[in-house]
Amino acid sequence: MWKYVKLSLETHLFFARIMKEHSLFLLVGFPEINTKYREKADWFRTQFEEGLKETVHLANGIVNADVLSSCEIVTEFTMKAEEQTEKLTGVPINCQITAAEHKLRPGNSCGINREMVQKVRALNRRMFQLVNGLIEFKENVLQEVLSCKLYTSNYPLLIEHIIREAKLYRSTISELERNGCISSSNRKSMEQFWNQIMMEHAQFIRGLLDPTECELIDTANKFADDYCKLINLARERDMCTMDELTRKTIQTTKAYQQFKTAGTEGIIGCNIRSVILPLLADHVLREANHYLRILKTP
Repeated sequence: MWKYVKLSLETHLFFARIMKEHSLFLLVGFPEINTKYREKADWFRTQFEEGLKETVHLANGIVNADVLSSCEIVTEFTMKAEEQTEKLTGVPINCQITAAEHKLRPGNSCGINREMVQKVRALNRRMFQLVNGLIEFKENVLQEVLSCKLYTSNYPLLIEHIIREAKLYRSTISELERNGCISSSNRKSMEQFWNQIMMEHAQFIRGLLDPTECELIDTANKFADDYCKLINLARERDMCTMDELTRKTIQTTKAYQQFKTAGTEGIIGCNIRSVILPLLADHVLREANHYLRILKTP
């Protein structure tokens, strides 16, 4: 059961933080008049924060070194991004979790016993129920926005985007509970999913930058086009001819990671004109880091 425990904890370390930040982005996007929606988004934010806190406690000395070193859990910017975002929005963020994540150490199966398996199984059930509820909430928000019954400063595409990520989280937990592992057989499907996520990040970035940031907008637009081409190319390939495309995807994503790193640093340093929250910049950087690790995994 060691693989089940490790993969479950690694999944929650990445996705529970992503979900709590999705909830925060939804929260701050609603005007004060939408009290019901703000309160519900904040409830999900606090619940995922608690789930992440528990995950960090269980994960020390258990998870793989490559996950911790990939900067998909936290980056060098995460703490500062959280502090700035809390100050800008008034939404409290438990930065102690981030501090604890920086101190996480890898380990092996020695620390995994029956009690640990039971705790992880309970955590999986809890997080599955939470993400299920969050998906329902996001879908309701999207429906209300598209029918002009609700205003949010978040693009409808961004809401669709975070629904897709939440559904991936849910399906990953479901697969872990069903099989005790995560299948890596359909690489084409995985790349299609994350290439779309990366493309949409570029589309959001160009739309949230100040119109005067012409060079950054052009660069973001180029990355959107690059990932669009990768998506279209993958449709023409079968599994036997994916290696060359994967190499191209790694090359593109490395360059994109550098762009996002510079962007996050620029936003935190107040050197870029935009309406991008510091935590959103760090958020999309972590997702690029996560994707790079998956791409490089045999």
